[in-house]
Amino acid sequence: MEIKYLPAGLDGVTIIVPGYAEDNRGWFSQLAIMADFRERVAPVEFLLENESFSRYGVIRGLHYQLAPYSQGKLVRAVSGRIMDVAVDVRRGSPTFGRHVAVELSEENRLMLYVPRGFAHGFSVLSESARVCYKCDNIYAPETEVGVRFDDPALGIDWQIPPRDIITSAKDAAAPPLAEVETFDYGQNLY
Repeated sequence: MEIKYLPAGLDGVTIIVPGYAEDNRGWFSQLAIMADFRERVAPVEFLLENESFSRYGVIRGLHYQLAPYSQGKLVRAVSGRIMDVAVDVRRGSPTFGRHVAVELSEENRLMLYVPRGFAHGFSVLSESARVCYKCDNIYAPETEVGVRFDDPALGIDWQIPPRDIITSAKDAAAPPLAEVETFDYGQNLY
């Protein structure tokens, strides 16, 4: 049973395909071998695990935390389908402001690793979704930054019609990327 690590198109953002086996009893999936993960993806130790439940049309994000509490996140949809998004917020990076969007679902069992230096968010494409994500740093609200999910400069297709979007007041009021504090490209975040 092999876990696969696939580059997602932006530096450090990685799609993880868990090992999987199925027989007449059901199925078994190996999600992570941490020594392998640290060697092939990022030198992290996960300190926090979160789970959320959301209904169709919900957009959560875009969020990140500044140093010294920046976080890398390993995200998966335990049930339902989401569009998971990572945005490069490392000013000076050749891909600053670009994003990767990957559908994560209970069917495809994919996971997305969003490294430090990237904003993260997701939209719920199914009737509902449960999302679990491990973080490699603690939650420190005083360092949290929000970026407007519909910032036209980012051009993210959340795959939700505007009339169906549900978001928090905080996320709806977040400023565009051009107006927030970001990371410096080349800054050591680990």
